[in-house]
Amino acid sequence: MQHKEFIILCLEDCSDWSNAMTRRVVMQIDPELSRTVVVSTKLDTKIPQFARSSDVEVFLSPPACTLDGFILGDSPFFTSVPSGRVGSEHDSVYRSNDEFKQAIISREVQDIASLEEKLGRQLSKQERSRIGVSKLRHFLEELLQKRYMDSVPSIIPLLEKEYHSTTRKLTEINKELSTLDEVKLREKGRAFHDLFLTKLSLLLKGTVVAPPDKFGETLVDERTNGGAFVGADGLQLPYKIIPNSGMRLYGGAQYHRAMAEFRFIVGGIKCPPITREEIVNACGVEDIHDGTNYSRTACVIAVSKARDTFEPFLHQLGCRLLYILKRLLPISIYLMQKDGEFLSGHEVFLRRVATAFNNFAESTERACREKCLEDLVSTTRYVSWSLHNKNRAGLRHFLDSFGGTEQSSVAVNSVSPGNSQESLPGSVAAEKHETKSRADIKQVPLSSGIDSGSSAQTVETKLADLLDSTLWNRRLGPSSERIVYALVQQIFHGIREYFLASAELKFNCFLLMPVVDKLPALLREDLESAFSDDMDNVFNISNLRRSLGQQKRDTEIDLKRINRLKEKFKVIHQQLSSCQKVPSSSPACAD
Repeated sequence: MQHKEFIILCLEDCSDWSNAMTRRVVMQIDPELSRTVVVSTKLDTKIPQFARSSDVEVFLSPPACTLDGFILGDSPFFTSVPSGRVGSEHDSVYRSNDEFKQAIISREVQDIASLEEKLGRQLSKQERSRIGVSKLRHFLEELLQKRYMDSVPSIIPLLEKEYHSTTRKLTEINKELSTLDEVKLREKGRAFHDLFLTKLSLLLKGTVVAPPDKFGETLVDERTNGGAFVGADGLQLPYKIIPNSGMRLYGGAQYHRAMAEFRFIVGGIKCPPITREEIVNACGVEDIHDGTNYSRTACVIAVSKARDTFEPFLHQLGCRLLYILKRLLPISIYLMQKDGEFLSGHEVFLRRVATAFNNFAESTERACREKCLEDLVSTTRYVSWSLHNKNRAGLRHFLDSFGGTEQSSVAVNSVSPGNSQESLPGSVAAEKHETKSRADIKQVPLSSGIDSGSSAQTVETKLADLLDSTLWNRRLGPSSERIVYALVQQIFHGIREYFLASAELKFNCFLLMPVVDKLPALLREDLESAFSDDMDNVFNISNLRRSLGQQKRDTEIDLKRINRLKEKFKVIHQQLSSCQKVPSSSPACAD
């Protein structure tokens, strides 16, 4: 019913058009009833129900608003079918179809007489044309004939087009059968190899031949199918921040966007929080003394944080880029099909090429990721301070500002020691008080007149205080904590910058470039090796010959069927055309 060319026959069994239930169902498919013929059945039982002639008038000619649309034929049809079966059984009323047809004609005459009696007038020609099964049949035949005549100009050309298309298909099958020898198949395989690599290179360099709505992916689709960059907190960066995130990309453009997202996300990672417990646990005990080495402590914390933070992103990057590379295969096949350069029917050969390409992509990505992991392990196993000097000015500024704060704090303590000790909590206040007491003791002889050694004594005092608060003292004071934190930040950011540059460079050099310079030789080697082993396993010649033979037989049958349809429609068209030229009462056009 949903097909627009179909005519819907709506059979209603009601005497009130406003309560027609079947028509409501039909309007779900044909809201305007423009291709629906409405038929009111059982007219012989409805006529006695009308008490007034005006009710009959409304029933025979219902207003357009009552019918909820413009029905096909402009008005309903009214039919009555005699009850009783047709057959030779004892309960059959009619013994033959002709007898049943005569009963239908008699029923139509009786219905017209009953209506005229109810109306008190003769039915018009228009009204009579709507009453009876024969009138409905005549209307449908004329409607179908008109539609057919309107469609013939398009039907015959369509059959001609189908005939030529099938003929061309049969020619191609015969040509394919004639090329099923090893020499020609080798040539076709090598030609396919070269064309496939050409399309692959074109996709990486950039093209608009493949439709983006079919092969392109937005960043949301890419994250769903290829994996997202997710940190330790499990959160994803909003995709709208990444450039071109809403565009449907493929090939080299999609690869570049994925790398840009990796660079943007990893480049913005901050060092994870550092707790006091981590600092104390990282101090440990040296093999020759029990002092504290805060530079080693900072290195231990920084490399551990960096390894745990960056290694998951490396695996995520490899997974994403591998997914993008594998998508190049179906897009390349599409480009070859569009240019008519595809090997249709050679599924075994195509699967072999696809397997070789996917294996190459997976092994290349794995090797590239291992190289990146080696770099990450090396830079998080041993800290080379030369790698972390890029932000040395920032670190010096931070430490200088911290030192200035500490000196001002000491000056305040010397003015009002009581208030200072009260304001420092716990061990920090004790540390300050102890340091101040030692300074006072050592500065007493300095004030007695030994001016020449005052500067040296002050430096020694500060050095002793520094050693006491860092090397000899396990109480983690604010100065020690901030120094460790600053060093960890410096090392972590240095590792991040090195990791980011190294990962991007290595994936470009050892994943992307091998597709251009190593894949052609590998595919050719795999192809030639397969050719030398067994051609039947590469192209499956036996099955292919059987398949093409079956296709040839089916196509020949289709060709004969289409040819018969062509001739049949030509004859029908000639008959209908001749019927239109002679009166409808002519025996040639009679039922």
